[in-house]
Amino acid sequence: MPADHHETFPVRYWECNALGHLSSTNYFRWMQEAAFSASAAVGYDWARYREMGNVWLVRETDIKYLRPLKYGDKVDLKTWVMDFRRLRSRRAYEFTSAETGQLAARAITDWVYVNSDTLQPVVAPEEMQRAFLPEGQPNDVPPRERFPAAPYPPADVFSISRQVEWRDIDMMWHVNNAVYLAYVEEAGTRLAEAHGWSMERMTEEKSAILTNRHRIEYRQPARMGDELDIATWYSDTKRATALRHCLIRRAEDGALLVQAQVHCTWVDLRTGQPIGVHGDLLRRSASDPTVDL
Repeated sequence: MPADHHETFPVRYWECNALGHLSSTNYFRWMQEAAFSASAAVGYDWARYREMGNVWLVRETDIKYLRPLKYGDKVDLKTWVMDFRRLRSRRAYEFTSAETGQLAARAITDWVYVNSDTLQPVVAPEEMQRAFLPEGQPNDVPPRERFPAAPYPPADVFSISRQVEWRDIDMMWHVNNAVYLAYVEEAGTRLAEAHGWSMERMTEEKSAILTNRHRIEYRQPARMGDELDIATWYSDTKRATALRHCLIRRAEDGALLVQAQVHCTWVDLRTGQPIGVHGDLLRRSASDPTVDL
């Protein structure tokens, strides 16, 4: 069995959104930090990776939010390696309230081992596999699922542009994976505003669009100064739920950098219960077939 690694995080004021919940980007940041700490605990810290000239990069993240974490909560983040292949490894995470023991979120990241300079995949040494999984590969690991293809966007798909800024860049000199999620969330906020549902209006009416799940696939890195085109739209609309899709492309050549799928629910903030979708915000669903990426 793989060894569990635990990190304890307090939910700090600056990590919360306007609803007082831990923001999605900070779930991602905590996961990244816990993964680095877990790696260091078995002998592979940042300095050793630099000596080797290789590093692990996230290829895909899938996180399900079960209940919100709020300012002042203390959170136990457990992480462990699910499997280990020649080039890739999946790591699982569980966010649990230290006070109540309730599970707040669970996630999986799929990592790829790459050369630090070229970002091309390289084979991880066997000794690394033994360090992460000293008892060998687990037998009950679920198979990888291909990232779901997005349906075609509507003809008037909503899109925004932005330039990669210095604050978006991490130590690998490209946009950090948590920052892409901030792009995805900003696009969703702007989409709601474009349909007449600003954050102020939703607050006045005691309603909100909450995220139940994020799935993100990272295909190519964005770098300092890149101009990005970010398109987003809804599909699979039901009474109170929908899927929101987001494609992030480099404006210069149209290359797809990131795609995301956001599972959304419209809720009454007074009761926490789902409510019917207002207006046409989520009703404009895209039609099949899927987008050719």
